[in-house]
Amino acid sequence: MLQDLKPFAADPHFGVREWVWLAARGRVIGELDLAIEKLTNWSFDSDPNIRRFASEVTRPRGVWCAHIPALKLEPWRGLPILEPLREDGSRYVQDSVANWLNDAGKSQPEWVRGLVADWGELGVADRIAKRAMRSLSE
Repeated sequence: MLQDLKPFAADPHFGVREWVWLAARGRVIGELDLAIEKLTNWSFDSDPNIRRFASEVTRPRGVWCAHIPALKLEPWRGLPILEPLREDGSRYVQDSVANWLNDAGKSQPEWVRGLVADWGELGVADRIAKRAMRSLSE
């Protein structure tokens, strides 16, 4: 399914990209481990839209979609997707990673704090860290 959706995940129109990750989300939730395995490769794609898709479709808490209970409880399961994106040069991708971590921080705040601290030592983009922590510092 993911391979069939990939051209739409790369579409230049943001509306197409949003709808495709919403459409894929149910299958991702149902086959989370397999989806993470497959989407990890997408984190290395040359297209920032594809990289963002990998992050967006696995966000623990979507705004207008079903939550992923397993990632709310165990967000570290998403690290294979997120780790390659921590220094991504695309602001579009950075925002998605920060939103992913902000979502995770609502149920696992200490994990997010620790991860952001670890990434900071590795030179993580300051922008991601600030946006990821925005709900935790309120």
